[in-house]
Amino acid sequence: MLSTTKKSKIFILDTNVILHDHTCIYQFQDNDIILPITVLEELDKFKRGNDLINYQAREFTRLLDEIVGDELFNGGKQLGKGLGKLRIETGKPFSDVLKESFREDIPDHRILAIADYTSKAYPKRKTILVSKDINLRMKAKSLGIQAEDYKTDQVKDESILDKTVSTFDNFRDDLIEVLYNQGSISTEEVKPNFIPEANECFIFKGSSSSALARYDVKSNRIYRIEKKPAYGIKPRNAEQTFSLNILMNPEIKLVALTGKAGTGKTLLALAAAIEQNRLYEQVLLARPIVALSNRDLGYLPGDADEKISPYMQPLYDNLAVIKHSFNPRSNEYQLIEDMQKEERLNITPLAYIRGRSLSNAFFIIDEAQNLTPHEIKTIITRAGEGTKMVFTGDLQQIDSPYLDMKSNGLAYMTDKMRNQDIFAHINLVKGERSYLAELASNLL
Repeated sequence: MLSTTKKSKIFILDTNVILHDHTCIYQFQDNDIILPITVLEELDKFKRGNDLINYQAREFTRLLDEIVGDELFNGGKQLGKGLGKLRIETGKPFSDVLKESFREDIPDHRILAIADYTSKAYPKRKTILVSKDINLRMKAKSLGIQAEDYKTDQVKDESILDKTVSTFDNFRDDLIEVLYNQGSISTEEVKPNFIPEANECFIFKGSSSSALARYDVKSNRIYRIEKKPAYGIKPRNAEQTFSLNILMNPEIKLVALTGKAGTGKTLLALAAAIEQNRLYEQVLLARPIVALSNRDLGYLPGDADEKISPYMQPLYDNLAVIKHSFNPRSNEYQLIEDMQKEERLNITPLAYIRGRSLSNAFFIIDEAQNLTPHEIKTIITRAGEGTKMVFTGDLQQIDSPYLDMKSNGLAYMTDKMRNQDIFAHINLVKGERSYLAELASNLL
């Protein structure tokens, strides 16, 4: 039994929290945790499959089995030193308010019934329902039950999500001249006690000239960046120039490119990868499949390749842009054809990549804003020697119902990896797809 006098809180977990992070039960300090038995029933439906949520369900079930062992679980189990108790709560009757509010007997409402029962059974302790489902949280609050999102892996500093390149106006013309003549300046020359982040990029604007530059943490100097194309793709603005510079730097192993649709994130990454084809044995492009209208791929007609083809089409479109910038008879065009035939250039769903060890590869993960922090970690930890990983995504266009701007994997990675010497992040602002696309993105 849980203590009726203990001042710590009681957290009730929804199924989606476990499917988001199977280690979540260890993230609540000395507070007690209640797991509704209907959550175990729902987890049972997710145990089979190759997606990450299936993996999370299986891992949590194994974890629960290790905690309980051969003992009975009806009294709860201590999770460890400094941690609270974990208890499975069996189903509870609906109160009169729940009966009047919800006519359907569904898992969400059974979880609400347990939360309602717990808050009344332990009036001296704060009971909180934790769910990634906004609607369930709203239902709980309507019933007077405190509810909140799972916040453990959320980004604390939101400023990184829309961070733009630092611009120095009225910069000294003589320093800009030094940048052009000698290639670099010290951080002290920019301003006293100036400490940029690793691989941070700058625009220096003087009265008669300007320069683009990037900070190198190893030498503690700021180097000028030249506007260089990559495999027929020319940068059209400062952010694209910075992106190509970082993408073409083999010492920067992990890159995050964020920005709205049409800013060129995936195109730049792909062009840089093909440009450096001699440095890497394989170029991989992958993206998560987010099923439409919550329908599984099994609803779509055709075999496996035909089912996934519509989801991969944007990647093929970017490849087509690069190919069509060359004459079909040119060596550059033929190289792409050969790389595809030899499977040195692969476009594939992200699910097909999991479980592999990737060595000496240039790996581009598109639509990374639809990945969870755990998925991002799973992917990065597959990187072998010589591998470079590039995550691209639009933090404003998240298709997963249980992720938002602060909890998605791309934002989480950017927050945790910032200021590491092998990581760089560029937020592309200006759309370059077309005037129409830019106008729609800004106004609609």
